[in-house]
Amino acid sequence: MFSIAATSLSLAGSYALSQGMSEMPFGGKQDVAFAKRLWSAMKSADLVGSNRINVRPFEGNEPHGSIQQVLDTKVRVQKKTGRVIVKVNHMGEGADIDTVHANPNKYVAAYTVMFKKPKGYDPENQDWFWVKYRADGSLDTNPKGMKLAGRVAKGMDQGCIACHRSIGGDDMEILKK
Repeated sequence: MFSIAATSLSLAGSYALSQGMSEMPFGGKQDVAFAKRLWSAMKSADLVGSNRINVRPFEGNEPHGSIQQVLDTKVRVQKKTGRVIVKVNHMGEGADIDTVHANPNKYVAAYTVMFKKPKGYDPENQDWFWVKYRADGSLDTNPKGMKLAGRVAKGMDQGCIACHRSIGGDDMEILKK
């Protein structure tokens, strides 16, 4: 599943150019800068990092991890407040609900985040900004080195937006398995 998602994300650059987009749908300088500010805001609100709020985990699914924790709240990024859904993705030998809850930092593989931007950012995708962070807070990349921040895999058949649209419905939210 990871390789399928990675392949689709690596093709996004070709898609964007073929669709005549003047800029990439994700991974550009503005997306990266916003993702860094978002991480800082989430860290200040104890939503990410080693001191984050520890909510009860649940069994998850690919590509997010076998065990997940979800936090759904609002954060202020610069002068804009928006809804944020933080999915803490846990993987690894021995990771189960009780173990992750008891030691929430041991199995963190990534944080996948949806942030609701102001109306008009990406209306066809409910104005969500998508980003995937590594466990250390750095931005994850696809196989071509594009940073996974912004309209990740917009217009693709697979990837963040396509999966959330098909499973999460019109609001694109998937808060449980």
